[in-house]
Amino acid sequence: MWQWHKTAPAEQEALWQQRLENVAGAVISAGFQASRLSVDVYTENAEEALVLQACYGGTVEELTTVDWVAATAPENTPPLIIRDKIVISASADEAVLAELHAKYPRRIILTFPAERAFGTGNHATTSTCLRMMCDHVRHLQPGSWTLADIGCGTGVLALAGLRLGAAHAISFDFDPVAVEVAERNIKRNGGADNLELFQADVFEWAPAPGQQADVVLANLFSTVLQKAFPRLIAAMKDKGILIISGILNTQAAETLAAAEAAGLKVQKSISRGKWTTAQLTKA
Repeated sequence: MWQWHKTAPAEQEALWQQRLENVAGAVISAGFQASRLSVDVYTENAEEALVLQACYGGTVEELTTVDWVAATAPENTPPLIIRDKIVISASADEAVLAELHAKYPRRIILTFPAERAFGTGNHATTSTCLRMMCDHVRHLQPGSWTLADIGCGTGVLALAGLRLGAAHAISFDFDPVAVEVAERNIKRNGGADNLELFQADVFEWAPAPGQQADVVLANLFSTVLQKAFPRLIAAMKDKGILIISGILNTQAAETLAAAEAAGLKVQKSISRGKWTTAQLTKA
């Protein structure tokens, strides 16, 4: 994997979005300074990165494959408690899980060891999505609703949704590594007979007839969300909700404005740390 990187003035965001509109693996995000952007493209070969460097300057670096979550996770990560419903452990040790079942006999116990895909549950974006989903579905009859997890990472949101009462769920990610990790987590946790997991690009995927969901979750970069809202709306039932996250607080206003322009209505938004999560319905 290769990375091309460049910083640019924040006022040039529209220009860089236009330049990289058709470039796979492009990510435009807020830089460490509010006045700067971080412009990155991730590619499987050096040639594509070097072409970008020749055109626009910047730097090119070869990235090594690292289990970054495992490498940075504390050795004794405490379990994540989601409302009065879910406990997520970073350990797959049977003794640890048995202890959690004994301590929380009425709660759903899930295990998501740190791996190379995003979404162990402890990140503010994932945990807030889980809390919003818990709060919404506690008023729904188990088995009466369906779920779509777009950009699934480790699969934590879809698996949690099924345990909370979803009758069926679809879950996909652009990254094949994420799909592999999600498959392992399905085997670890079980209870996912009604989960359809696959690899897909949100900009190319469209729900099949009758595949629209009551609860749609999309924990994606804000720049991806802004372009993907028409696809996300197509995945929603008329009275369904959309939970979005992965939004830096500095990009929340423009992202929610893009959502409303696409035909959505913001029900609520929550900021935790530097991240914003929001719940929306069709306008």
